[in-house]
Amino acid sequence: MCNVCGCGHGETRIEGELPAEGAHEHPHEHLHDHTHAHECLHRHADGTLHSHPPAGDHLHYGLGPAHAHAPGLSQARMVSIEQDILARNNAYAAANRRWLTEHGVLALNLVSSPGSGKTTLLVKTIKALRGRVPLAVIEGDQQTNLDAERIRTTGVRAIQVNTGKGCHLDAHMVGHALERLDLAENGLLLIENVGNLVCPAGFDLGEAHKVVILSVTEGEDKPLKYPEMFHAADLMLINKIDLLPYVAFDVERCIEYAQRVNPRLEILRVSATTDEGIEDWIDWIEARLARARAAREDTVDALKRRIAELEARLAAKG
Repeated sequence: MCNVCGCGHGETRIEGELPAEGAHEHPHEHLHDHTHAHECLHRHADGTLHSHPPAGDHLHYGLGPAHAHAPGLSQARMVSIEQDILARNNAYAAANRRWLTEHGVLALNLVSSPGSGKTTLLVKTIKALRGRVPLAVIEGDQQTNLDAERIRTTGVRAIQVNTGKGCHLDAHMVGHALERLDLAENGLLLIENVGNLVCPAGFDLGEAHKVVILSVTEGEDKPLKYPEMFHAADLMLINKIDLLPYVAFDVERCIEYAQRVNPRLEILRVSATTDEGIEDWIDWIEARLARARAAREDTVDALKRRIAELEARLAAKG
């Protein structure tokens, strides 16, 4: 059990499997040792050090070197736990990324709070790209396979990962799902993370980009309230813009807040309901698909050169 966010471990279920315990083979060279520790300790921008919440009306538990608070744990112990967990996750993520690069697959990690319209946007994206690129989806939710079933109605393969009490996907889970997807080379992998603007920010899945989705029904201050997520993302989609006439949402202020947290953040305005901005979103994906294919070609070419060099050396010796 996570000491900060309540994230459970040992309850992950990948659709069609028992809870992910015990030995499995990992054809794309995963380093999984099946120690499912998913504690979620996260860093905030504030670097102030102290070991207890300040007095007064503002209780800030994100202070200290761990940038988190857990009763009974020192800041030093919390930092050590975080480093161990993230180091293990990063090893799995590196294996995922290596496999994805070698196969020319672009992986996008879609993150948001619940209700932002991620699944509706996914369906719209699939319909726009189906037949133009091999597609597959990994769906992350605490329970049910409702979203995976919804994706399958489009004709695209989807694997549901249920995290139980876990509040995010991790690279270990994604590695298992990848093995079951059998995604074609030069394809697109869309990962819909658990609805949560906190924990998914800290866990690399091996994806090329995090895409954060913020709907206009949530409030323009989300980038300031959840800065780590917006700092970790490469693209923000402001979704449900068809509702702007009916909600108090200041688009320009939201953009200013987001770019204050992350000056390099790209931003698109979309509506998965009316299709406004969807073409720009598809163009963004296709540009990065081209980069993924080029990276694969570079990898293959480098391997061919290495093989040729080894063959030449052997020939010279023989």
